[in-house]
Amino acid sequence: MSKRVVSQTVRGQNAVDGAGVHLRRVLGLRTVKDFDPFLMLDGFDSVNPQDYIRGFPWHPHRGIETVTYLLKGKIEHGDSLGNFGVIGDLQCQWMTGGSGIIHQEMPKESDRMLGCQLWVNLPAKDKMTHPAYRDILSEDVSVVEEQEATVRVLSGSYKGHKGAVSGDYVKVQYLDVDLKAGSLWSYRETPNNQTLFLYLIEGSLSADNAFAHFEEKACAILLKSSSEADSEFDEVAVKAGPGGARFFLIAAAPLREPISWGGPIVMNTNEELNLAFEELDNNTFIKHKI
Repeated sequence: MSKRVVSQTVRGQNAVDGAGVHLRRVLGLRTVKDFDPFLMLDGFDSVNPQDYIRGFPWHPHRGIETVTYLLKGKIEHGDSLGNFGVIGDLQCQWMTGGSGIIHQEMPKESDRMLGCQLWVNLPAKDKMTHPAYRDILSEDVSVVEEQEATVRVLSGSYKGHKGAVSGDYVKVQYLDVDLKAGSLWSYRETPNNQTLFLYLIEGSLSADNAFAHFEEKACAILLKSSSEADSEFDEVAVKAGPGGARFFLIAAAPLREPISWGGPIVMNTNEELNLAFEELDNNTFIKHKI
């Protein structure tokens, strides 16, 4: 059976963003080409509220979707058009920035803040689509209990269980996999022509053929095997370390489009990017009301 193989492991680096939030920027500008259509992934894990309590005050987005998923913690969020919500344990907030939205995300003091935010690029034809907010509660998420793992289906589907969303513009497969210590887990539902990566948020995990090297707090992108076998779906095979592993499996078809990126705005050309910032300056940035 053909298996996907690890082509690169990205550990990222510590960063400070927003009004002073300490986080781990795992994916960013340097990984855009290989991880297309995924632009950025910020991981956060802290028991010190001073690392995150200042939050992300009002800021704009255009041309992307942001997916914020918490395993533990609490984040209040709202936008300039009156939407408001709270992300808690095992909850997700999926926002389509589209043509333009201004919002804020303000974490609240918790025993532990554990989760990540993923940025998904929008196709050129959908960059200026209507903005949208989706709050995904824990009870909205399909949970598949297996002998060695618990799989939560945020987006896409898994073994016939549909996720809370499917992705209106980019069909994203987003699985939260909690794997028992020393256990093996395999997956074979994403076509080989899609970008697929694993983000290890807790514990240790091996995704090589020998299961000899265990990573922590990293992303690994898995590509189609180079074997001669012509398979549409190569297998993903992983093994948890002695303390178990909690990881996200994330996949989607690449867009293969040019990117012009300036802070919280991602367009296809410099002209589009410059126009967005001009509109911010002259208060014409917001195109649609939710």
